[in-house]
Amino acid sequence: MAASGQLCFAHGKESGPWGTKIQALAEVARERGWAVASLDFQGMDDPQARVAKLAAYVRELAAPPLLAGSSMGGFVAAAVAAALPVRGLFLMAPAFYVPGYEQYVPLPPRCPVTIVHGWRDDVVPWEGSVRYAAACRAQLTLLDGDHRLTANLPQLARLFALFLGEIGEVPA
Repeated sequence: MAASGQLCFAHGKESGPWGTKIQALAEVARERGWAVASLDFQGMDDPQARVAKLAAYVRELAAPPLLAGSSMGGFVAAAVAAALPVRGLFLMAPAFYVPGYEQYVPLPPRCPVTIVHGWRDDVVPWEGSVRYAAACRAQLTLLDGDHRLTANLPQLARLFALFLGEIGEVPA
């Protein structure tokens, strides 16, 4: 099967490039013909440095990618999507409207956006995802889960598969 496009993950502050969620979603993407990459941001505490690294990666690609991000990686992916052409944005518990950092919320991107957040998230309040989803008219799903959403992997995989179906094939 020819690749449908490039998918790039941005992991959260405390995780790594191939954590549990990313592995599960990468499997879904590969089954549908997507090439998958996950940048390593470990040791990079500055979100803007992460944005610069992902933006440089996206600029080198032959076609606009699909971006996915979790927690701080969600913020990073959204910031890049607001500045550069991307095919879509899939965010999990994105770090938006975090107290003290409200001014850093990215502008709504010009692409399809899906956000998944846990009701029981005690790290990043789900209300920020609701607010951001309203600003960019995103698809929003709130699950009975915590910040990591690892107990919700089957639901995440189904939502991600639906999102990939909505994004569709790369135009010829």
